[in-house]
Amino acid sequence: MSKIVDLVQSQVIASVKEEADVEKAINSKANIVFLLTGNLINVNDYLKRLQKADKQVFIHIDFIDGLSNTKSAIKYIAHTWKPTGIITTKSALVKYAKEEKLMAIQRIFLIDGAAISKGIEMSLSCKPDAIEVLPGLMPTIIDQLTKKVRLPIIAGGLIASKEDILQGLEAGALAISSGNPGLWNFDL
Repeated sequence: MSKIVDLVQSQVIASVKEEADVEKAINSKANIVFLLTGNLINVNDYLKRLQKADKQVFIHIDFIDGLSNTKSAIKYIAHTWKPTGIITTKSALVKYAKEEKLMAIQRIFLIDGAAISKGIEMSLSCKPDAIEVLPGLMPTIIDQLTKKVRLPIIAGGLIASKEDILQGLEAGALAISSGNPGLWNFDL
């Protein structure tokens, strides 16, 4: 299985939060898409359309309506939908995804020092392929995390400009996820 660092061609990741943005992601330069919208009925369609456009798709399972946070849900995703991987805030789901040969990204909200410590602890125990940190506008924290966890860091949340993207990358992030389609076409 590939490592996530091998998948990244564009260091801007399209984070699709609305159905209307699926087509924008298909037509963007981003080769990785985080799918944060949909339900049991339409996610497979979004996924297939994105995959047909040669996008690596990570389904954020905490946002898909109708999915439960169980081992059987992960098994269903792996065997029926077949995305590149999943994104979740839940360590147990990261472990289940790894068992099913899916890549897994642990999403961590960096709201204070305790959250950073807990995020490091969770990541070291469940061993995701990468960590997505939110908000992504904290270059100093991104730099610290890259040294402590030795996992690829994806920064996201509150990314509003090319400067925000460049600051995150300069701090050591592998890539930057953004829900703003206007930022999906930079050559980075």
